[in-house]
Amino acid sequence: MVNNAGLPTAYEHGKRLTPEGTDVDPILVEIVQGTLASVEMEVETAIARTSRSPMIRDAHDFRAGIHDRQLRKLTGRSYSALVHPVVRDFPIAEMSEGDVFFHNDVYESEGGIGHLPDLCVTVPVFHEGEVVAFVQAFGHHDDIGGAVPGSMPSNARTVFEEGLSVPPIRLWDKGVPNRAALRIMTRNSRMPDSLAADLDAECSACLMGARRLGELFARYGRADIEAAFDTILDRTTETYRREILSQIPDGTYVWEDYAEHDGVDEPQLHTQRITLTKVSDATADPENGRPAGPRLVIDFTGTSPQAKGPINHCGDYVGGNFLKKWLAPILRNLAESPERMAELDVNEGVVPLIEMRFPDKGTLLTPIYPAPTNARTFVILRLLGVLAGVVAKAVDGRMPADQETIRYTGVYGKDRDGNDYLMREVLGGGSGGRYYADGEDTIHVVPDSRNLPTEFTESRFPFVVERLGLAVDSGGAGRHRGGLGYEKHIRMLRDAHFMSIADRSILACWGVKGGRAGMPFSVTIDPGGPDEREVDALADAEPVRAGQVIRIRTTGGGGWGDPLERPYAEVEQDLRWGKVSFEGAHAAYGVVASGGKDEPVVDEPASDALRARLRAEREGAGGQPFFDRGPGYARLADGSAAADVDWL
Repeated sequence: MVNNAGLPTAYEHGKRLTPEGTDVDPILVEIVQGTLASVEMEVETAIARTSRSPMIRDAHDFRAGIHDRQLRKLTGRSYSALVHPVVRDFPIAEMSEGDVFFHNDVYESEGGIGHLPDLCVTVPVFHEGEVVAFVQAFGHHDDIGGAVPGSMPSNARTVFEEGLSVPPIRLWDKGVPNRAALRIMTRNSRMPDSLAADLDAECSACLMGARRLGELFARYGRADIEAAFDTILDRTTETYRREILSQIPDGTYVWEDYAEHDGVDEPQLHTQRITLTKVSDATADPENGRPAGPRLVIDFTGTSPQAKGPINHCGDYVGGNFLKKWLAPILRNLAESPERMAELDVNEGVVPLIEMRFPDKGTLLTPIYPAPTNARTFVILRLLGVLAGVVAKAVDGRMPADQETIRYTGVYGKDRDGNDYLMREVLGGGSGGRYYADGEDTIHVVPDSRNLPTEFTESRFPFVVERLGLAVDSGGAGRHRGGLGYEKHIRMLRDAHFMSIADRSILACWGVKGGRAGMPFSVTIDPGGPDEREVDALADAEPVRAGQVIRIRTTGGGGWGDPLERPYAEVEQDLRWGKVSFEGAHAAYGVVASGGKDEPVVDEPASDALRARLRAEREGAGGQPFFDRGPGYARLADGSAAADVDWL
């Protein structure tokens, strides 16, 4: 069997580098682990300082990762792309020092690349003439061609409309760049200069990282370093087995959530379902690298057929290797404390503890080429919430409510000099309330990512940012309130077009164990003006005239626990900080307050009476489901307020 490049498809991966029980100096393990983290940070810092596009340099929407020669991820990031497709097409024995490999082809990435703007660079690390590791970087770039600026057409029906697909290629050969390939890629981009600069930054940074790791091998020797690699991953496996999986009772649990639209069909429920089975006495499966002991089986049967539009994700490759590391951070919420949770890394050590079972080809997670995928975040980000929800059913709600979902918004047109421009950013939203604390405001699911600085955007693009603050009342009500989303007002100085790739505009971030859903995403053009209109969350070219304002409100996180049990002092603080309005406090929290924002005064006797009445009304209505999806769910579910799986 050969692949499209005419090369063997079989490749070795996922195995140990040293026999079990190999002795290794614990001090050396700490040195190696610290060096890996340092090299990863140095690579990311170099990319941030030398790249050109706003998405890479300013929004920091990129990641570095370090992998061993068995393609196992060694560093503690929650996710990175995979080396598997590179080694599949280019055998390790045929690699040379100075080589740089490149790919962005979704269907040939083994699940590591979700959409074409994510460009991936991989550099092998050499010691004494042999490959011993890999340094990799991938990030979201401005434009790689396709039907619309930004390469994310919301109504794409095939991957061909989404831009240039590049299977794994040798972009640099022994230190010499392939100028022809680079010219092809930049020729297909609307932003050729920034694309060329970003690629140069990523290649140079990964080559630098490879040199740093080569120095580590030279200093301590290959045998000891590889033994340290195995120990690092073994520790992660044992930690998750002992501290995390032990918190989930044996049994089978089912839950599902939904994407609301795909850009082609009318809004509907695109189901992502997880059947979670926890088994404590699972037998060893050496062929698949799974040890005996506790294991989680994640079965995606029941997930909807692949969508016509671009919300599909290719997850069913290498046994779901990418998805295992993508989803595993959710499990850290089961740690004994928030402080311990922050200490837990997610690397290849989690992979043996999770078995994934996928439905047949032709679903949202198993799409058939050339199904479009540019908005696959609607699926893989929803899966984080589905896993959180199904685990919440198993542990009586000791998981956070639903979090913000990624969205891309921006404007494009001609600048003051008549040149084309594209401003696109990834505004964060609120995270879900937790059993011990409120959710966080305006966070982002991509670690270290951020909104674009106003000073930068106003100096570079023809608009003024008139407001950037918290969206009042956007966090779902609860004993622990959901985090708030952004409210941003952009006044255009020249005619332009607005674009948006966003979800959660109908279905809100769900609340759990009595908590209420947060506020959904919304965009309004010319609010309060003669041409005021709501814009669909999937928009490629919404016209905006000079002088008009674009108002963007991002999602608030779901609430955790009964909002009628939130202490009056905490509601009063929310009023003072402007996170909850007086009307919102009355309706959602049963709090009667007077005075102004600076000096709110809670009338406790009146609030006690109001809360008693609200509780009686709630009990008279027959109780509440364990999950609250908000009013938008009924719109897509034929009037049903909750799904069957929402009840315990």
